[in-house]
Amino acid sequence: MRFYVADAFTARPFSGNQAGVVSLGEGPFPEEALMRALAGELKHSETAFARRTGEQCFHIRYFTPAEEVDLCGHATIAAFTALRETGEIPAGSFALHTRSGDLEVTVEPDAVWMDMAPPAEGRTFSADEQAELYAAYGLSPSDRPENLEPQAVSTGLLDILLPVRDRAALNRAEQNEAEVCRLSEGYGVVGVHMFCLGAGDVTAYCRNFAPLYAIPEEAATGTSNGALTFYLHRRGLVSGSGVNRFLQGEKMGKPSEILSRLTEERGTAKVRIGGRAVLTLRGEVL
Repeated sequence: MRFYVADAFTARPFSGNQAGVVSLGEGPFPEEALMRALAGELKHSETAFARRTGEQCFHIRYFTPAEEVDLCGHATIAAFTALRETGEIPAGSFALHTRSGDLEVTVEPDAVWMDMAPPAEGRTFSADEQAELYAAYGLSPSDRPENLEPQAVSTGLLDILLPVRDRAALNRAEQNEAEVCRLSEGYGVVGVHMFCLGAGDVTAYCRNFAPLYAIPEEAATGTSNGALTFYLHRRGLVSGSGVNRFLQGEKMGKPSEILSRLTEERGTAKVRIGGRAVLTLRGEVL
């Protein structure tokens, strides 16, 4: 099996968010235990196992060092970049099967765009629950902006979107991993996507935490920013046209740029996530 490491949502090596990519050609998926072990060996937040099922069709399974997840935006961007850069595919449109459903991926010469799963709004939180969420990061409800409240939202993976007033609060947040694991498990979410609104061409600044899945903090998350796109659209803060720009990973020293587009057809919202990636490592499983 050939494998690669790609930095997603960046064009600069050793920046962005690293993902493992295993290209299986038209062969079958390995045993789950092997895929989980390889993801643990590579130690990135997700490793994508990509299997070709037709000329323009792929099936991808995603593994964290702990377990399989339904979908991963940055690993998808990384996988299709690796397939393009190694000559396995040209630019064009591809059908992708995942545990979150069937999606369309558009491969451009210098970027990859992918559908998110249909947006789904989850629960909101009482005042006491909100206080508990903020306290898990050493913050208080006073750090919440007046016009925004936490909510669980999914475009493939269910996250709690946790708004803060400004970048100072965003950078000040310190995670209590055990408490966030407890809350994530109790609320049935992958983790917490913390954000503050941006200005100019920056839609929002973000940090993402999923310690329940062995990811203390992640430099770029496609699914979470897809959910945030929908959340902000529902509140009239992003339009149904144009490109939204999310900056993440700055606190980790791995600045990342995640792009999104939202369109509406007959009252149904569709979110796409896009970005660049660069290959940094390659090898072979013996």
